[in-house]
Amino acid sequence: MTSAEVAAAVGAGVRRVCPDATVVPVPVADGGDGTLAAAVGAGFTLVPIVASGPTGSRVHSGYARRNNTAVVELADVSGLVRLPEGRRAPMTATTYGTGELIAAAIDAGCTRIILGIGGSASTDGGTGLIQALAAPRPFTHVETTAGVGEQAIACSPTPGVVAARLEGVEVVVACDVDNPLTGPRGAAAVYGPQKGATPEQVVELDGRLSAWADEVAEHTGRDLRDVPGAGAAGGVGFAALALLGAELRPGIELVLEMVGFEQQLAGADLVITGEGALDEQTLHGKAVAGVAAAGTGIPVVAVCGVNRLEAHQLQDAGVRAAYALTDLEPDVQRCIAEPEPLLERLGERIAIEHLTMTRRERGGG
Repeated sequence: MTSAEVAAAVGAGVRRVCPDATVVPVPVADGGDGTLAAAVGAGFTLVPIVASGPTGSRVHSGYARRNNTAVVELADVSGLVRLPEGRRAPMTATTYGTGELIAAAIDAGCTRIILGIGGSASTDGGTGLIQALAAPRPFTHVETTAGVGEQAIACSPTPGVVAARLEGVEVVVACDVDNPLTGPRGAAAVYGPQKGATPEQVVELDGRLSAWADEVAEHTGRDLRDVPGAGAAGGVGFAALALLGAELRPGIELVLEMVGFEQQLAGADLVITGEGALDEQTLHGKAVAGVAAAGTGIPVVAVCGVNRLEAHQLQDAGVRAAYALTDLEPDVQRCIAEPEPLLERLGERIAIEHLTMTRRERGGG
């Protein structure tokens, strides 16, 4: 379910218990899937673009625009969700389409680019993205996709071209990892297997990324491969830092700022947030922890599919309580197949245990 669909279901449950409750849905994301939808929900206008997917086939994507700011979601054009039939392509998947979207936004007059880079399908070091930005026009179609090694060679003369195109443009990247580009904690070693790479392919990809970093350092005079976050999104963090002059910021922090979350909290009695699974990753920059940190004293509870955190871990993160679908239905497949009625029931429980109690404490009905 999308953030908006989850909010609608939980809100329906809340209203069954508190019919006069005001429920305000605010879709958020942490820089990966859902970032574009969060921007549109915050009042940005979607600009549709047909661009290259991770395997080169054309996909319907776009960027969100408000005034001179554009929001680009890598996952929506170059992400795992865009792999045909879900087949991984660890050696050839490209970020070219992401570069096409950025180029289109710049050519349309945008001077600030917010780039969410979670959910990447590739380990191309951002070479595809750079290739697209260096192209003479924004929508050059890629008939075949090359691996990062070939793309890096093709990118050799482009840093100056890219710098000229980015003149006067601010790029801010939503990034939640601190991995370097290469080595045992690098993009290939840590995230390559998730994208389908075998141990042998991980070694080859790491070598390609090292060669790409050498090439960029020769052109720019700076070696940024070990900067925290350079390994994000298969090395897109590195390309953004080294060739786009980007600033890396925590994804949820950036998105909450983008959607005006603090302003949305005015007058709120309770904040309900959530994600598919609450686990150790939740505590390290994911949406739930970010929302809880921004709560400014308003109680925060979470809904989820499954909760793997202890009560003290949730409380340390600022979450008062967690409500999981599996609390109501132990069969995970049924939770996945029919989540809406379960979410409504969780909304009822949340209203009973938090909103009605709050009213009693205040002396209300």
